[in-house]
Amino acid sequence: MANDRVTVGLIQSRASLDPGRNLTATARRIRLAAQGGARIVCVQELFRSRYFPQTEDTEAFTLAEPVPGPTTERFCSLARELELVIVASVFEARVPGVYHNTALVIDADGEIMGRYRKMHIPDDPGFYEKFYFTPGDLGFRTFRTRYARVAVLICWDQWFPEAARLVALGGAEIIFYPTAIGWGSGENRAERRTQLEAWELVQRSHAVTNGVYVAAVNRVGREDGITFWGRSFVTDPSGQVLARAGKTKPEILLAGCDLGAIAGARHNWPFLRDRRIDAYHGLTRHMLDDVSD
Repeated sequence: MANDRVTVGLIQSRASLDPGRNLTATARRIRLAAQGGARIVCVQELFRSRYFPQTEDTEAFTLAEPVPGPTTERFCSLARELELVIVASVFEARVPGVYHNTALVIDADGEIMGRYRKMHIPDDPGFYEKFYFTPGDLGFRTFRTRYARVAVLICWDQWFPEAARLVALGGAEIIFYPTAIGWGSGENRAERRTQLEAWELVQRSHAVTNGVYVAAVNRVGREDGITFWGRSFVTDPSGQVLARAGKTKPEILLAGCDLGAIAGARHNWPFLRDRRIDAYHGLTRHMLDDVSD
């Protein structure tokens, strides 16, 4: 079991057009988070660039990098120096023609523990990710880091309870969600409020139904047709928000997590105990066409 108490840090940033500048700025903020007491730090989805999947453009593939590569070299060195766990987002170049939206877990000794490749790939106006990313092939993974057992799911994965449940069953104590989500230019104020509330609500529900901490980190700023809404947050196993960032500015969000509270939450709400695994076979089907009244 990891130490009972751990501080997590989320790096909510505004992306520039220069990948090198974004990497340097993020590394500086990670260092500041560590100085503030963070032991596990997570960056936002695709932090090294602006959110390029708003359009389908083959030139964007030049942003991809191998693993190991420039991002991992910088972050592994930083993790080793600061004895810090870093959850890093990478546009992974696997082989020419195969690219992934990938999260890497770097342990406090500077070694890469493993990677998670985004499983659920959206294809919506302004979010044309299927053009760029091959769906993940590593499954839903957990990693026993120096400070806690963590899992990483990425953005669109947030909306799928199956993903959160599987990593919780795998032993995750904290689920990190690196994210790039915002409003389109044609959405009115009521639509924006509804989307933001639903985004936070569904992730808080994952915390409650699985008895885990959830940490979601989003970007901020206007990028072409999307205004990213920030509002990065950390919630405890009862769904209570421990810390929340604002909507417009870069922030380093810190939150203390008491891992001992996980057992208490699961004792009071024994959802995992009462699961009917004998009756869930239909979850592997798209729809139940033979449902009777």
